[in-house]
Amino acid sequence: MISDRIRQSLKAELNRSLMAKVGIVLLVSVFFVATFAPFLATHDPTEQDLSESDIPPVGLSHTTEEIQFVDGERQTVEGEIEGSLTHPLGTNQLGQDMYSRVLYGARTSLAVGLLGTGIAMLSGVSVGLIAGFYGGRVDDGLMRFADIMLAFPALVLAIALIGLLGPRTLEIPDPFVAAGLADGMPETFTLPLTVTLVVALVNWVWFARIARGEALTIREKNYVKASRSLGASNRRLMLKHVLPNSLTPIIVLATIQVAVIILLESSLSFLGFSGTNLSWGFDIAQGRDLLATSWWVATVPGIAIVLAVISINLVGDWLRDALDPDIEGEHGGM
Repeated sequence: MISDRIRQSLKAELNRSLMAKVGIVLLVSVFFVATFAPFLATHDPTEQDLSESDIPPVGLSHTTEEIQFVDGERQTVEGEIEGSLTHPLGTNQLGQDMYSRVLYGARTSLAVGLLGTGIAMLSGVSVGLIAGFYGGRVDDGLMRFADIMLAFPALVLAIALIGLLGPRTLEIPDPFVAAGLADGMPETFTLPLTVTLVVALVNWVWFARIARGEALTIREKNYVKASRSLGASNRRLMLKHVLPNSLTPIIVLATIQVAVIILLESSLSFLGFSGTNLSWGFDIAQGRDLLATSWWVATVPGIAIVLAVISINLVGDWLRDALDPDIEGEHGGM
């Protein structure tokens, strides 16, 4: 339940910040297209049609070269392909519609971002609260393990963990297609389970460090000492007093980590570790060798990643400025 004070603070900061409004609009748009992709997509994103390969976005044209043999002589014949509304963002080398692929790619990025952040937050906050509340050898042991995790670059550690765990995916039925509301679209959504778990294992340490710092401070507060003197158990103290009063920085960090995990998932997809071909990173990888000719294959999903990450970061800045009075926001004083 959000208190009136927090609600007023969020509303006041939103009214002051133009960038917060822009971030919310962009983020809501990303969630909307990801949720209703079967209705918004114009083609099955996995359908291949080589007769319509490398079509440019609408309003643009693309010059092609074809080798033909005329009277036994090899000749290069140039042609020109015009973009059309049938494929508003063009097609890739397999004739797959880029507009539809970007919509479905948003599902993968958001699903991994949200689930990965949730798992990382749950595990990291638990470790951090225990370490900070109990202190001593418990704190030293848990946080030294966290320091070891931080010693490895995130992408390298993620690749190593994927190699250790092996590729795993989960086929989730699309409720809209199952209900017969979106014919001709993929019947299932592929969730890369290994990638989701790996990005959580890579990022839990940040939540642990934040939760530990908050627990070290809050455990010394008078209301915690009073509750302990009245016989409250350690579990009750952590759940009733320490955790609720630690949520502000944790929520802000969680928002930012969604963007970080989306970038990490895109990097893993680019390198071929995702387990699904409906991913922004996968499409960028498919178009990296075509930048000189079919530049839109890599550029369109790249722009989608930029917009999604920017929107999440703007919302995170809004939450930080509204919930943390110690940080000077966009309109803060000197």
